[in-house]
Amino acid sequence: MHEVVVLAYDGVVPFDLSVPVEVFGRARLADGRPAYRVRVCAVTEEVRAGAVSIRAPHDLSALAEADTVVVPGMADLGAASVPAAVLDALAATPARLVSICTGAFVLASAGRMDGRRATTHWAAAAELARRHPAVTVDPDVLFVADGPVLTSAGAAAGLDLCLHVVRSDHGVAVAAETARSCVMPLERAGGQAQFIAYEPPAPAGHGLQPLLVWLTDNLHRPLALADIAAHASMSTRSLSRHFRDQTGTTPIQWLNRQRIRRAQQLLERTEQPVERVGALVGFTSPTAFRESFRQVVGVPPRAYRAAFPPSPRRP
Repeated sequence: MHEVVVLAYDGVVPFDLSVPVEVFGRARLADGRPAYRVRVCAVTEEVRAGAVSIRAPHDLSALAEADTVVVPGMADLGAASVPAAVLDALAATPARLVSICTGAFVLASAGRMDGRRATTHWAAAAELARRHPAVTVDPDVLFVADGPVLTSAGAAAGLDLCLHVVRSDHGVAVAAETARSCVMPLERAGGQAQFIAYEPPAPAGHGLQPLLVWLTDNLHRPLALADIAAHASMSTRSLSRHFRDQTGTTPIQWLNRQRIRRAQQLLERTEQPVERVGALVGFTSPTAFRESFRQVVGVPPRAYRAAFPPSPRRP
């Protein structure tokens, strides 16, 4: 039987730890037999997990015997590092490796993600890339499968990734029945980009901060590169170079992304028609708005509004 070992450690997120236990524990083959044997291990018998303590019945030797090792997320990225014994065990195990949310930081610290593409919670993606430059971090997807290393975004995306693993191991029928048991869809549309909060302009002190504030205040205007350069008193070539150096993207790409983030706010908070929302954030064509929205968020504007409908109006 395929053996899944879930790693527990001090500061682990309880929900992240419970997701693989539940999903793999619920998976059943066509004849009703369990598809996986699930065990939880830790460096010590008891670990702290937020408001609760978790007693792990197995020690780290279970990692060497596992077919799949799942590393849940850590609650505080600024806390003390994961014990060296855990990192050594992860570095040595031949098992397939799966991380949920910020569990990617643990795998990266063990050296298991160098040269690979990975993801984590969108709010921690930049920090993962900063700490581990050898990892190619994609902040827009729900999960990434790069060979024997699989990583997921926020906690709920761990469900998506675990179901992907079940489907890869045992086929769509087993995965669909497991998803039904968990009362969730087998696949979700889009990526985690649809859950990213509005991104404010750069903080004071950033070289382009005054320009970014101006752009944010003028998202409704159909600005061209020449308009932005004129406001910044630069040539278009100079502006593009400074923008690329300081933001990693072009002025128009940055502007377009902010427009889409503002559109997400309007779709969530107002009942304006989708076409009107596009116009309010500077798109002159409804088609261009829908295409840009899908490219940035991963789903069309109407699907996004259906997932995040406006709250009922208050007096």
